[in-house]
Amino acid sequence: MSEFALLIDFGSTYTKLRAIHLDEAKILGSSQGPSTVTTDINVGMEQALNSLKNSLGSLPPFKYRLASSSAAGGLKMVTIGLVKELTVEAAKRAALGAGAKLVGIFANRLNSSDLKQIMDLNPDIILLAGGTDGGDSQVVIHNAKKLGESSLDCPFIYAGNRSAVDEISHAFAHKNLVVTENVMPELNVLNIEPARAAIRDIFINRIIYAKGIDKAKNQFDHLLMPTPSAVMEGARLIADGYNDSTGLGELLVIDPGGATTDVHSIATGNPSTQGIIQRGLPETRVKRTVEGDLGMRHNAVTILETVGVDELVSLSNIHGEKIIEMITYLSNNPDSVPQSQEDIALDGALANSALKIAMKRHCGSVEVVYTATGPVTAQDGKDLTQIKTLIGTGGVIAHSNDPISLLKCTLSSADEPNSLRPVSPQILIDRDYILFACGLLSQVDPKAAFNLAIEHLTNSK
Repeated sequence: MSEFALLIDFGSTYTKLRAIHLDEAKILGSSQGPSTVTTDINVGMEQALNSLKNSLGSLPPFKYRLASSSAAGGLKMVTIGLVKELTVEAAKRAALGAGAKLVGIFANRLNSSDLKQIMDLNPDIILLAGGTDGGDSQVVIHNAKKLGESSLDCPFIYAGNRSAVDEISHAFAHKNLVVTENVMPELNVLNIEPARAAIRDIFINRIIYAKGIDKAKNQFDHLLMPTPSAVMEGARLIADGYNDSTGLGELLVIDPGGATTDVHSIATGNPSTQGIIQRGLPETRVKRTVEGDLGMRHNAVTILETVGVDELVSLSNIHGEKIIEMITYLSNNPDSVPQSQEDIALDGALANSALKIAMKRHCGSVEVVYTATGPVTAQDGKDLTQIKTLIGTGGVIAHSNDPISLLKCTLSSADEPNSLRPVSPQILIDRDYILFACGLLSQVDPKAAFNLAIEHLTNSK
């Protein structure tokens, strides 16, 4: 008997459904409806289900009904650490890897102004870190007391110096506190997975239900993870393979959206050239960056300010005054979809700019530095020049007439020789937005998820 799965993504704008034939590793049907999170999530969900039913004739019995969510713009998070380049950076990586949207980053001792700023940000979660195990504890205890005495009512995660756990727990006696392992137990040693897991648990158990998705709980079995985490798990499976099925190897996934442009890499990022030394914190093999200033709707004005009117004119062939008018409209109407040829041209120009900048920020760079023994070449971040595969996902890429050319703007170029962007990867297109579904499915049936991903991507160039 054939087996089927229903994979659901409660997005900020649309609730997307994918019905999967598990035995044949193919998409049986797709549909979507509005994400009616501000009223009743069931309205959009039922609309999507009815659309799927109409396209298939009838809904098959689903063995799995799994969901992810990025509804209402994602999980707003604040991270607080001791040293910006160390524990703050470690906490930031944990937050981004778990699918959070960072709205504030703070270092050292919190003062009254910092506390007011945090309260104004109104985060969904606060991650507090600081100090290696057995190291400095005074600052993190001070910060815990400040937060504990505040009126902040969100969940807190402590992932700092384990020697301070008792004092931290006492400071948060009247708050919702989760204690997990230190994100940096030793100097320059990262341990971010426990914090990531804690963030995901809070997301599922509290935040998503607070946004009303529990009202649709009869339509799915499990809400497994935030959508960015699902995409990351899908990317990891595609890179690594499953049992005797060989994966595609080290890869990148880039996803331009209305609010952010996300980049995921599954790669060590070690120097590909001999004689180069690495600086800064060690890079995690699985890494995600979120560029909150590169959203193609909410931040269209910021993209314009970053690249300049002349660049967008060159990319779109639309004159400058018209571009400014159109971008102002996009910023005020973030749910708008392109209608005219000019709309499509501007979307392509915004995507080109957002993709190129986001990829440059995600990848590392090299520079010559001078030491006591002479000049050396130092690498900051990941060397992704030798990446084998680049996958493009998201609406603007899926609907582009030439997505391959669009993604080529992210590759290494002679005018920026110090940037460690990919040189010549194969480019695959996630035309039917299947990566989130593969990530969800990988948690219960990794073989089917892997076969689905490979079959889908290699036939959707």
